[in-house]
Amino acid sequence: MFERRAADRYRLRMHRARTVALTSDEIVEVRAAQRTFEGAYVRTALSQFSFALIILRIFSPEFYSIGALFAVYGTGVLIIGLFRRRQGNRQFFSEVGEDGVPRHKFRTSGNAVMVLTALSVAAYGCLIGLTLRLGR
Repeated sequence: MFERRAADRYRLRMHRARTVALTSDEIVEVRAAQRTFEGAYVRTALSQFSFALIILRIFSPEFYSIGALFAVYGTGVLIIGLFRRRQGNRQFFSEVGEDGVPRHKFRTSGNAVMVLTALSVAAYGCLIGLTLRLGR
């Protein structure tokens, strides 16, 4: 209940996260990671939304379920991208434990990758099912 804010818990070179001054090399590294990962999630979500819109506007009503599937998939990718960004903000800093001992932990984005993999497999499984249902 009375947990300290993340900006006070995480530290880099003995500075709190909200007051840290990054070097130019660190800023370049953060920007590169942001362009690579966050941009990829947003571009993927936008492409899924665009494809869903094309299906919903051009094709006949029996394809609407496929368009809705791509819209839901794009929403899921966007949410996972936000989750990935939130997790990525914690990778840069070390944390001071409850006992006062600083701990350096590196956390990969494996959770986001696993959730995105599960979402993609489920979406493509549904797509195959919807496509087979169209053939009947």
